[in-house]
Amino acid sequence: MSATENGDAISGKQNEEKTYKKTASSAIKGAIQLGIGYTVGNLTSKPDRDVLMQDFYVVESVFLPSEGSNLTPAHHYPDFRFKTYAPIAFRYFRELFGIKPDDYLYSICSEPLIELSNPGASGSLFFVTSDDEFIIKTVQHKEAEFLQKLLPGYYMNLNQNPRTLLPKFYGLYCVQSGGINIRIVVMNNILPRSMKMHFTYDLKGSTYKRRASRKEREKLNPTFKDLDFLQDMHEGLYFDTETYNALMKTLQRDCRVLESFKIMDYSLLLGIHILDHSLKEKEGESSQNAPDAKRPGIQKVLYSTAMESIQGPGKSGDSVITESTDTMGGIPAKSHKGEKLLLFMGIIDILQSYRLMKKLEHSWKALVYDGDTVSVHRPSFYADRFLKFMNSRVFKKIQALKSSPSKRRCNSIAALKATSQEIVSSMSQEWKDEKHDLLTEGQSYSSLDEEALGSRHRPDLVPSTPSLFEAASLATTISSSSLYVNEQYPHDGTTLYSNSK
Repeated sequence: MSATENGDAISGKQNEEKTYKKTASSAIKGAIQLGIGYTVGNLTSKPDRDVLMQDFYVVESVFLPSEGSNLTPAHHYPDFRFKTYAPIAFRYFRELFGIKPDDYLYSICSEPLIELSNPGASGSLFFVTSDDEFIIKTVQHKEAEFLQKLLPGYYMNLNQNPRTLLPKFYGLYCVQSGGINIRIVVMNNILPRSMKMHFTYDLKGSTYKRRASRKEREKLNPTFKDLDFLQDMHEGLYFDTETYNALMKTLQRDCRVLESFKIMDYSLLLGIHILDHSLKEKEGESSQNAPDAKRPGIQKVLYSTAMESIQGPGKSGDSVITESTDTMGGIPAKSHKGEKLLLFMGIIDILQSYRLMKKLEHSWKALVYDGDTVSVHRPSFYADRFLKFMNSRVFKKIQALKSSPSKRRCNSIAALKATSQEIVSSMSQEWKDEKHDLLTEGQSYSSLDEEALGSRHRPDLVPSTPSLFEAASLATTISSSSLYVNEQYPHDGTTLYSNSK
C-alpha cells in the first residue's frame, strides 16, 4: 500500500493529475495494483493444466471495498470491482514468455506505476512499471472485446512462433467504479526508458496526414510519422544481411497473421538510439541515471527485446558494433551517414478490426484523397503496403553502403576474367558495331535500356554496350552451353535486333 500512496504523491507533485473517464489516474493506478495483486495471487492456488477452449471466455470478478474485506485489503480509493478476463489463458501466455507469477506481481505492484505521455490520438492512458518490463494501457470497450475474440487465434500463433514483433499480451482487466468501466491491457514494453531514444517514429506505410503535429513536435521526446521519416532518414536504415533477412521474415509472418484476423491500421513503433551521440551525452546522463542503478541492464522477459523478437542471434550485429556496448536488446544498424545505431521496435495498435465504420471511413477519405495513401484500408492491401514501405524505404541491407561486391562475387568475377577474357575482348568490338547500326536507325539507347529492363517478355532486346561484368556474364552463359562464339555470334547478331527494326 505504501508504494501506491507514494505514487499518488509523486504524480501530484510533478504535474496536475490526468483523468480518464472522469477518474483520476492515481485512482486507476491504485486499483490496477490492488486488483492484479489479488487476482494473480489467487491464481497461484489453481493447479497448472492445459488451456481449454472455454478458458478464453472466462471472466472472474472480485469486489474491493475501501474498508477492506476478509479477502481484500483496505485502500484509499473509491469502492471498485476488478474483473480478470481469461485468467488461465493469460497465465499460459506469461509462462510462455518466461514471466513467473512473483516477478509479474513484483514488477507491477511493488513500486509506483509511471505515467507516460500519449503520442496517439486514442486518448488512452499509458503506464510503465518502474523496472521497464511492462506497459499498461487503457483500451476502449470494442478493443477489449476484439482482444477476447482474438485470444484463441493468438494462442495458436504464439504456440507456433513465440518470437514475434506483435504485441505480447500478459493480461486483460477491467476496473468498475461508480458505473464506469475502465479496461486495461498489460503488454511488453518496446522502448526501455533507460536507453535514450534520439528519434521515435510511428510508421504505418501511408502518407495521408502522416506528419507529426506542431504540438507533438514541441514535446521533449516527440513521436514522428512516415513523412517525417522520409524527410529525416531518406536513405533508410542499414543492417547486415543476416539481421535484415531475420527482420523482414518476422515482419512478413506477423503481417500475414494480422491479415488473417482482418486487422489493419497498426503501426511499427521504432525507437532509434544513436551510439555516437550517447558517448558524448554519457557524462551528462550519468548523474540522472544514478537512481536506476538497481535496475538490471536488460529486460528479463523472454523474447521481449527487439533482437530476440526477430530471431536474430546476438553475433549478427558484430559487423556494426565493435566496442563493448550494452545494447539493451536493441538491433544494431547504421544510418546512411555511417552512424552506429541501436533500433528498438514492435508492432502496436493491432486491436483495430476492419469493421463497417472503418470501411465507411476509407470510402469517404478515398473520395477526397488518393485511396491508396489513406492509412485505413482493407487488411490485405494494408499489410502489403506496410511491408513494401518497410522493405523499400525504411530497412535496407548494409551492402548498399559498400562499393565493393561480396567476396563470393569477387571470386566469381576473377574466375570469369581468367577463363573468358578472350571472349569478352572479341565481343566488345562487335557490340560497338551493333551500337553504330542502331544509331543509324534512330533508336535511342535509353529507350532500349528501359525496354530491356522493364519487359521480361522481350529477351530479343539487348541494352547498350555492357560493362565488363555484364559481358562476362553473357560470355559465361554462351560458353556454358558449349557454343563457339566466333562462329555463332555473327549469325545471332543478324536476328538480334530484327524486332526492333
